[in-house]
Amino acid sequence: YQDFYRRSGALAKRLGKDFGIAKGDRVAVFAHNEPETFFLFFAPQRLGAILVPVNFRFTAREVDHVLEDSGARLLFFGQNLEATVLKLKRPPVCLKMEGPGGLREMVQAMPEGSPDPMAAEPEDSVMILYTSGTTGAPKGALINHRMLFWNSVNTGLRLNITADDKTLIFHPLFHTSGWNVLSTPFFHHGASIVMLKKFDPCRVLELCGEERLTILFGVPTMMERMSRAENFNRADLSSLRFSIVGGEPMAVPLIETWGTHGVPVRQGFGLTEFGPGVFSLEAADGIRKAGSIGFPNFYVETRVLNHSGTEARVNEVGELLLRGPVCTPGYWNDAAATAAAIRDGWFHTGDLVRVDEEGFFYVVGRKKEVFISGGENIYPAEIESYLGTLPGIREVAVVGVKDERWGEVGKCFYATKENEPVGEEALRAFCEEGLARYKIPKFFTQLADLPKGPSGKIQRRALIV
Repeated sequence: YQDFYRRSGALAKRLGKDFGIAKGDRVAVFAHNEPETFFLFFAPQRLGAILVPVNFRFTAREVDHVLEDSGARLLFFGQNLEATVLKLKRPPVCLKMEGPGGLREMVQAMPEGSPDPMAAEPEDSVMILYTSGTTGAPKGALINHRMLFWNSVNTGLRLNITADDKTLIFHPLFHTSGWNVLSTPFFHHGASIVMLKKFDPCRVLELCGEERLTILFGVPTMMERMSRAENFNRADLSSLRFSIVGGEPMAVPLIETWGTHGVPVRQGFGLTEFGPGVFSLEAADGIRKAGSIGFPNFYVETRVLNHSGTEARVNEVGELLLRGPVCTPGYWNDAAATAAAIRDGWFHTGDLVRVDEEGFFYVVGRKKEVFISGGENIYPAEIESYLGTLPGIREVAVVGVKDERWGEVGKCFYATKENEPVGEEALRAFCEEGLARYKIPKFFTQLADLPKGPSGKIQRRALIV
């Protein structure tokens, strides 16, 4: 960590002296996971500048939008992405991650002298994370020092993080899952990080034993792929204190599969703009409260408002509102989006939840995912959670499609486990056993795999054609 500190400080001096980077400037990085990106995270902070990670899956048009919207003065890019960079219309100063004069060479140069004093304040932004943009172009969520500090406090208290912990980061570093679920809290606690360029189920399992990892983080689709890996049953998982899972609920059979290998599963919930360490479900409640995201973490206030704008009753569905020091100050250059999301100090998530008699929270769906069939609100997450308990089902998603009679009806997309076929008749019969008739999807379509985004979550928009 001392060497990390000195090299980050030296890089900050270089950015300021050679490229004129100063407080408030934006520095973009367009690359796969590289250790140097962590140095680039800390160096601009010392100058009061802001890091802008760019999705390495973006086309030149999409990268142009992020660079133009953020006003980045400098872009570091991976050599394998050079073809995309060459297509940019109005690129800033561009430098490679690798090669002569690149970021790796800058980081490896021997630091001289002490780092300059920090120019940033607690409310200054550290990075701009561009979210998916379900209604148009991606929006830049501002992440400041205050958010990172309190998220680390929350995460450390909930997961009992110490300097002896070690984790593996394979989530992309343009996403909050790569940065703020474990990476920044681990840095704050002096813990250890092992990095992979991308998710590889077999290699992750190997590293659990080779590196003696203590905490493993993945979304359910990743955990499921690891459980199907050819080396899962012989993998050494003995050092893992637990696995944490987010993004969507993890099915009970999969929780049990990892449990039989001695790995408790703790589920959670968060957002790019808030947290992301917002809710946590203890491993002991994982099966008893299947589908729950647990309780709010420390220093997080919650409200659940029903459709009339009043406090929801027990088990009544309503929108989740959040307040606390881990809330974004807003969206970069988008006052309208900021005003729509943050009202009277409360962040309106757009997530629909219910709270049971014991105070456990359950995500029912997104406001935009709910569809109405014959006058009834249909919550896809409820149906998906139920179908996920059917043996043989590996992943499932339900979307609303137009229907002349009912307005909208459900369409179910699913994938099965290897050598465990599940036909439409079996699915429909299972639905009839546990769902009201109006909730049962009208259509069932089997796929080899459901489409997923960079964080591993199922992309519903790709299913609606």
